[in-house]
Amino acid sequence: MKLVSFFSLLFLSTTHAQDRPNILWLSCEDISPTIGCYGDPHAITPHIDALAKCGVRYTHAFTTAGVCAPCRSGIITGLYQSTLGTHHMRCNAQLPPEIKPFPIYLREQGYFCTNNSKTDYQFKAPRETWDISGKKGHWRNRKDPKQPFFSVFNFTGCHESGIASTSKYQTVTKRLSPSERQDPAKLTTLPPYYPDTPAVREDWKRNYEVITAMDAWAGDLLAQLEEDGLSKNTIVFFWSDHGVGLPRAKRWLYDSGTRVPLIVHLPERYRQNKQGTPGTVSDQLISSIDFGPTTLSLAGLPIPKTMQGRPFLGAKTAPARDFVYGARDRMDERYDIIRMARDKRFKYIRNYEPLKTFYQYMETPEKGVTMKELRTLHEAGKLKPNAEKFFNPTKPNEELYDCEADPNELNNLADDPKFAGELKRLRSAHLKWVKDTKDVGLIAEPIIIELEKEVGSRYGILRQKNGDALSKQLAEAAVLASSGPSALPNLTKLLDAHHPAIRYWGATGLGNLGEKAKPSQAQLTQALKDKSPAVQIAASRALCHMGSPSKALPVLQHLLINGAEWEQLQSAIVLDEIDDQAKPAEAEMKKALSTKVAKNKYVIRVIKRAFQELDVR
Repeated sequence: MKLVSFFSLLFLSTTHAQDRPNILWLSCEDISPTIGCYGDPHAITPHIDALAKCGVRYTHAFTTAGVCAPCRSGIITGLYQSTLGTHHMRCNAQLPPEIKPFPIYLREQGYFCTNNSKTDYQFKAPRETWDISGKKGHWRNRKDPKQPFFSVFNFTGCHESGIASTSKYQTVTKRLSPSERQDPAKLTTLPPYYPDTPAVREDWKRNYEVITAMDAWAGDLLAQLEEDGLSKNTIVFFWSDHGVGLPRAKRWLYDSGTRVPLIVHLPERYRQNKQGTPGTVSDQLISSIDFGPTTLSLAGLPIPKTMQGRPFLGAKTAPARDFVYGARDRMDERYDIIRMARDKRFKYIRNYEPLKTFYQYMETPEKGVTMKELRTLHEAGKLKPNAEKFFNPTKPNEELYDCEADPNELNNLADDPKFAGELKRLRSAHLKWVKDTKDVGLIAEPIIIELEKEVGSRYGILRQKNGDALSKQLAEAAVLASSGPSALPNLTKLLDAHHPAIRYWGATGLGNLGEKAKPSQAQLTQALKDKSPAVQIAASRALCHMGSPSKALPVLQHLLINGAEWEQLQSAIVLDEIDDQAKPAEAEMKKALSTKVAKNKYVIRVIKRAFQELDVR
């Protein structure tokens, strides 16, 4: 009954008891648009479906990363994580004084701002960000019932752990009725890049059921709005932080990882310029960094010039986007630098580290049943091509997909001459974005740490004098490093560049070429003495890949034990990557398994995996 009465009230005219709207965010974790109103035939989501009937459903909403923390840092600031320096999963950036979480602007104008669950911004939020952040974060806790509020509630039950952990799954779904349960054998939506086995279908079933549990949670909060008499003057957003928490989705820049549900309900009194018509479906491109600016716009506040996001609702909307963009960087213990540009139809992906396989071994996703099933069947030679391709030892430099004709993004068109124009257009858009947004993510993490100490923030690294020129050089060097053998002469020249971030890409690019980079062996050997440990490590990797590890191993061994945190990790990754060549370093690798030596848990994870691989061989 609460559901029916709440949504019937949304169509009624309102009184003017309040000048400014309340704004409620209902966010959830790790779900794609696997919802009834998005056309999914199996989804049981009556509350979200009803909200869509009373609001606007966006079909082309995307997050800037396929993982939570980098994405959330962008949502709360309105900036790309790769601009802010919060791009690596589980990093801790210093927020510069000119960048503020957007709830601060709301609070300055009298809003009561609460966050009920999860911050995870990868920086220490200023104290003035929230009135209340935590379990007591609720609009009901404001002292003045007439005070406008901005309240965020986040449902954690559909996080990947709600699928992977049987105990959590059972807890999250314990209130579902028999009619709300799914029969895994009848699910017709299993992606073609998964093996069709009972174990994988069980994970897919769990995904649907935790989403149904989320729907009930959302319905309860909407009912609370009605109970408090607030349904007629509260704008409601519903969104997810990224795609489903399963392999080749979460952590990735394919639509399975970045395309999310987004629904916004505007009560009648706040509809302007034909915005918010009930039941509207919009295909305009929306980025998750647009959520904050849009909230400020709906509250009648100006948008800070530092924000890169654009308001898509309110009195002053920005021009429609031509592209949305995304970035993948370090995911826990593994680096894989990837960038994405997408328009309404085509997706472009640049793999800056094509020498790495898609499915690098990472402890967290490897715990999931689907990932275990993928790896087991791969090792048995029983995977079908659409699943097996992600175990290829290398990746293409570029990927291009027609997302309308190929929604699962399996047919790479980058080498198809019929799509040469689209490839050039999106490649150019991607490179312009990297340069214009000053992509700090193209700087090796050990170098970032040192520069942050000098400058005061990661955001400021490429905003110093000559920052524009350095940003341009950095972008071009990174592209060059993934451009194949023709780049050899220019990559070698980069080893003499003034800035260590450029020299790093020179060495990395030569490493990507492997034995084809042998003409540059003397220059790489000299780079082992570079002032930057990150450059030393990249040069060591390159020498190992061209079959000359004798001079490189001592550098890796030394930095593995004595290096700073991220120097240790990068040394460990190279030792894991070079397989049997790492055997002379076994003693140092064993030392690195000690928490007294390793400066973070990721170093230990990588070395453990390296020993597992050595044992297999």
